[in-house]
Amino acid sequence: MECGVSTTIRARPERIWALLTNASEFPKWNSTVLSIEGTIGLDHRIKLRARVAPTRTFKLKVSEFEQPRRMVWREGVAPIFQGIRTFVLSPRDNEFTGFSMVEVLKGLMLPMIAGSLPDFGPSFEQFAEDLKHEAERN
Repeated sequence: MECGVSTTIRARPERIWALLTNASEFPKWNSTVLSIEGTIGLDHRIKLRARVAPTRTFKLKVSEFEQPRRMVWREGVAPIFQGIRTFVLSPRDNEFTGFSMVEVLKGLMLPMIAGSLPDFGPSFEQFAEDLKHEAERN
């Protein structure tokens, strides 16, 4: 199961990366996130609460961190169930950066729980819109 979003942002990758890696400021610009606890950095663990599932705390590990290009958050244990969210920033020129975020859900438990999972599409679209808005602010 996969869900993704992409957009072009009028900002340099470093500006966008700073927003994506500042846990304490995340909920201030991102309306899809209720809270993030911890440090967003390689091999760090973070706790995220999202509006799409407000009573659940996602316990994530930052498993890849290639500043300012790529970051991966993982939750779960393979092969039982795993969610893998990948953020990619692709410089287009001096003013624009491509942003993509893809979440892949996989594992033996997925067929049993797929029907109970929310539609992540609208939340991902809002995430990208919020990021674009904040990154393009002066």
